[in-house]
Amino acid sequence: MLSIIIPVYNRPEELRELLASLAGQTDRDFEVIVVEDGSTDTSEGIVRSCQTGLQTDATPSLTIRYHSKPNTGPGLSRNEGAALAQGDFFVFLDSDCVLPPGYVAAVKEGIARTGCDVFGGPDRAGDDFSPMQKAVSYSMTSFFTTGGIRGGGEKMEKFHPRSFNMGVSRKAFEQVGGFSGMRYGEDIDFSIRLIRAGYKSVLLKDAWVCHKRRTNLRAFFRQVFHSGAARIRLERRHPHSLKAVHILPALFTLGSILLLAGFGFFLLAGYFQAALFCFAPLAFYALLIFVDSLFRNGGKVALLSVKTSFVQLWGYGCGFISAFFVRSII
Repeated sequence: MLSIIIPVYNRPEELRELLASLAGQTDRDFEVIVVEDGSTDTSEGIVRSCQTGLQTDATPSLTIRYHSKPNTGPGLSRNEGAALAQGDFFVFLDSDCVLPPGYVAAVKEGIARTGCDVFGGPDRAGDDFSPMQKAVSYSMTSFFTTGGIRGGGEKMEKFHPRSFNMGVSRKAFEQVGGFSGMRYGEDIDFSIRLIRAGYKSVLLKDAWVCHKRRTNLRAFFRQVFHSGAARIRLERRHPHSLKAVHILPALFTLGSILLLAGFGFFLLAGYFQAALFCFAPLAFYALLIFVDSLFRNGGKVALLSVKTSFVQLWGYGCGFISAFFVRSII
């Protein structure tokens, strides 16, 4: 049996959608454990309505448990959920994910086929996503952004599952001691420890989820900023885990600053050709993002994708650079 563990912090409506998608699974042999991580806007009422025997006949019920605790962050919340789990394989999901009906069946088939101890699954935009949600999803999964080094493929670095859609056997989880107390990057830290302990990690491409990420650009910037900073902290915990591809967003950010500064300087000085020369690389990249997203998502989403992709790369790059300098000073 699978134990599906979901930490949640102030996201009751997102959790409602996730639980509804779990209730619609074609394979119902699983339990759900919701861990409330010190939320002020709790999900207890939503969970109670989904528990066995409390649903209407029109909506299938779930075998679900609810655990409330003080706020400690997602990693330690997952550990508490695992301590309550009865299954021999844990699946960790973010509360803002929505699953297709065949998700659980795809996970079980993938585990049986590959014999893996650890798996990760990709994410994609749902058909009902707003244009901004689709644009954010594009920027987090595209080959032309940090999506090329995240959890959707294995071409640019060794695959490390991310906790928005991740599974691990009980044996492997217990041997490495679960998640650390890191607030950001705790899933990559966990994946590195599992792989170094000799456990087999695979990407199950059919076990995908729809991930409804933040659509407020300021909050989105903060999220990816922390992800970039976490890469430096991960290098301190796991020497040699930092690869050349992880530095690319920081180089992009520094290059953008230099190009924009040059554009402004030459424009004010009256050197219009030089100003255009400085602006051309950024314009070319924006056009590349627009065309790629246009074929995938359509015109409105393509325009928004340009904005979200720059925010995503600059946010990640700024976090990486700031953490690098803090590390160098300390």
